[in-house]
Amino acid sequence: MSKKLVKRIIRFIWVLFFLFVLGIPLTVEMVKYNPWNLFGSLPSLERLERPDPDLSSELFSADGISLGKYFRYNRTQATYDELSEDLKTTLRYTEDMRFDEHSGVDLKGLLRAASGVLTGKNKGGGSTITMQLAQNLYRTESSNKGKLYSVSILGRVITKIKEYIISVQLESSYTKEEIMAMYLNTIEFGSNSYGIKVACQTYFNKLPSEINYKEAAVLVGLINKPTRFNPILNPEFAMGKRTEVLWNLHKFGQISRELYDSLNASDFGLNYKVANHNQGPATYFRTVARNFLMSWGKENGYDIFDDGLRIYTTIDSRMQQYAEEAVAEHMKELQGMFDEEWKDDLPWRNEDGNVIEKFLESAIKRTEYYRVLRNKFDGNKDSIEHYLNIKKPMRVFSWDGDIDTTFSHYDSLNYYKRFLQTGFMAMDPKSGQIRAWVGGINHKYFKYDHVKQGKRQPGSIIKPFVYTNAIRLGYSPCFPVVDAQVIFELPGQDPPVWSPKNFNGVYTGEVMTIRQAQARSVNSITAYMMKESGGPQAVVDLAKSLGIKSKLEAVPSLCLGAGGDVSLFELVGAYSTFVNKGTYTEPFFISRIEDKNGNILEEFVPKRNEALNETTAYLMLHMLRGATEEAGGTAHRLGTDLKADNEIGGKTGTTDNGSDGWFMGITKDIAAGGWVGGDDRSIHWRSWAGGSGARTALPVWRNFMTKVYADSTLNITKGEFERPDKPINVEIDCSLYNDDFADPSDSTMNQQLILDMDSII
Repeated sequence: MSKKLVKRIIRFIWVLFFLFVLGIPLTVEMVKYNPWNLFGSLPSLERLERPDPDLSSELFSADGISLGKYFRYNRTQATYDELSEDLKTTLRYTEDMRFDEHSGVDLKGLLRAASGVLTGKNKGGGSTITMQLAQNLYRTESSNKGKLYSVSILGRVITKIKEYIISVQLESSYTKEEIMAMYLNTIEFGSNSYGIKVACQTYFNKLPSEINYKEAAVLVGLINKPTRFNPILNPEFAMGKRTEVLWNLHKFGQISRELYDSLNASDFGLNYKVANHNQGPATYFRTVARNFLMSWGKENGYDIFDDGLRIYTTIDSRMQQYAEEAVAEHMKELQGMFDEEWKDDLPWRNEDGNVIEKFLESAIKRTEYYRVLRNKFDGNKDSIEHYLNIKKPMRVFSWDGDIDTTFSHYDSLNYYKRFLQTGFMAMDPKSGQIRAWVGGINHKYFKYDHVKQGKRQPGSIIKPFVYTNAIRLGYSPCFPVVDAQVIFELPGQDPPVWSPKNFNGVYTGEVMTIRQAQARSVNSITAYMMKESGGPQAVVDLAKSLGIKSKLEAVPSLCLGAGGDVSLFELVGAYSTFVNKGTYTEPFFISRIEDKNGNILEEFVPKRNEALNETTAYLMLHMLRGATEEAGGTAHRLGTDLKADNEIGGKTGTTDNGSDGWFMGITKDIAAGGWVGGDDRSIHWRSWAGGSGARTALPVWRNFMTKVYADSTLNITKGEFERPDKPINVEIDCSLYNDDFADPSDSTMNQQLILDMDSII
C-alpha cells in the first residue's frame, strides 16, 4: 500500500472522528433549538416536569367502593412500590437489561441494533425503557414534525435523537423507580386496558403487587404488539411470546429450569374481564353523574376523562345492590305477567283500546339508525325501508340472559317495545344524600334513565300535595267528607264543566276522613279538598316549594296528577320534605371531588328551603301512614313484616289505562320511590288494575326495604317518625269518628255534609 493511500485513509478516519465528535453534538443541539422548524419542537420544560399521561377518573361510593371509571383510555396509575418483584424483573430482562446502569441511552444496545440493521439480522432494538417512555408520553413518532420529516429516513433519525434528548432529561429529573412506574403506566396492553394496573385487573383480576412470573410474562409480552400477542384474540401467538419471555428469564438466571418448564407447560391462568360502562354497579347513575361532572369540569377547567379525578358520591354500594336486586327480581316476574296478558296481541293501544296503526313506523323514525339512513340516502323512503327490513345476526336482551337471533331493525323495535321499564331512587330524607339509583332494567340495551331524565304523568302520587294545602290551612286528618260528585266550572271551554270520576266509576256517598280518603285514593274527595284549599294554583305553588321544577298546569285535573309530567327524582325529593320536618332538601349525589393527588377541588352541600312548618309536615306523615294502616289503604301489599314495629308513609299512583304505576314510601330514615311503565304511554296493561302502582311499583320498594332492614351494617332501623317539638292542636286519632261514618244515613252531621257537598256542585 502506497504512503499516499495510507495518508488518505488516516485523513478519512480523522474526518469521521471529528464528524462523530463534533457533528453528533451539533446535530443534537440543532434538534434541541429547532432552527427554521427543520426538526419540530420538543416538549416544554413544564411538560417534562409533569409528564403524566391521560388518566381515568374514578367514581367512589360513600362506603369507599369503586363504582366505575370515566376514560378515553382506561388507565389508572400504579406506583413503583405497587409492582411485584416478579413483574419488575420480567420487564428488565425483556425490555432493558441495563436499565439500572445507563442514563437514558444504552450505547451497547444502540450499537447492537445498528449492527443488526447493517447485517440484515435482527439483534434486538436499541431503545431503552426511558426512550420508550419518552415516545409514549410525547408521541415523538407522530407529533411536532419539522420540515425535514418529509425525507422519511431523516424523520426516523430525528425522532430517535428527540427520544435521546428527552430520555436524558427524564433521567436527570426522575429516579429509576419513578421512570419504570411511569413507563408501565403509559403502555397499552390491549382489551381497552391502558397502564399496568388496569391490565392486571383486565387479564387476571389482580393488583400489580400480586402478579407472578407466569402472569408477568403474558403482560410484558403484550407491550410491543398488544393485538398480536393478546391471549384472548391470538392465544397461539401469545403462548409463543410467553415462552420467549420465560426462556429469557431462565437464560439470565432469574428462574430455574424446573420453574421454567413448569410455567411453560401451564395455561395462561386468565381471569378476563374488560371494563365498560354497561357493567358493574349503578350503571345509570354513572351516566347521570358523568353528565354533571362534564359540565362541572367545563366550568372549572378539568377533564374527567384525562385528569385522574377521584369523585366521591353519596351512593351506598350495599343499598345500590339491594335496589338493583329488587328491581331485577320484581321486573322479571312482572314482565312475565305482562307477556302472558297480551300474548301475541300488540300492547300499544289508544284510549279506546284499539291497536295504534303504524306505531312501529312512527317509533322507528325516532331511532339513531333511521337518522343515519335518512342522511345517507337523502330521505329516499325506498332505500331507507330496504335497510330497515334487512335481517342480520344480533344479540338481544331477555330476562333469562342475552339471546342470539336474526332480526331486522323493525323486528328489533317490535321486540324491545314490549318490555316494561322502571326507575327507582332512595335517599336520606334529612341530609338529601341519594343512596340508590336504578334508572332502568338493563343499561346495555336500554340507555334511557327513568329517575331524572324521564318524566311521566304522576297520577295520584300528587294527591298528598292537595291534602298538604288543606292541612296547613288548619284541616284535621279526621275532617269528614262525603264521597260524592264534585264539579269544576270551566267558563269558555267545551265542555264548560269538569268532574272527576273515581277509579271504579262509582260515588258511594260514604263519609270518610280525609286520611281515609287519601289512603284509598278517592278522586272525588281529593277534588273537593283542592277546591276548599286554594284551588289548582295553590297546589302548583306548593309543588314548587317542594322541589318540583317541571311545569305543572293550574287546572282542575291536576288533583288527579294530569297537569304535567314530573320525574321520579323530583317526587322522591318532595316526599322527603315530610320526614325532614318541612325543610325541603334538594337530592344530591356528589359529595366531593379530588384531584389525582388527593387535593379537594370542591365539596358539595345541598340546597334547602323551608317549605312547611314542622307540624304540617308531621300531620302529613300521619296522613301518608293511612295508606298502610287504614282499611282499604292502597299500600296493603307491603305486608305485615315491614309494618311491624314501624311507621311507614306511602302513596300509590296510577294514570289512565295503567300506563304509569308509581309508589312513594317513606320511613324515618329512607325516602324512596319507584315508577313502572311502558317505553311509550300507549304501551300499557289491558286493565287499569293491572298497571296500578300497588301492583307494579310498590313491590320494588317492599323488596328493597326488606333487604335494607336485614343488613345491620347499614344502621337503618324500624321505628316511629320524629314528632314536632310544638304540641299538635288538631285531632289525629280518627278512630273515634270512624264508627260514626259507617252509615251516612244514621248521622245528622253526615246529612249536613251531603248538603254542603251539594252546594258546591
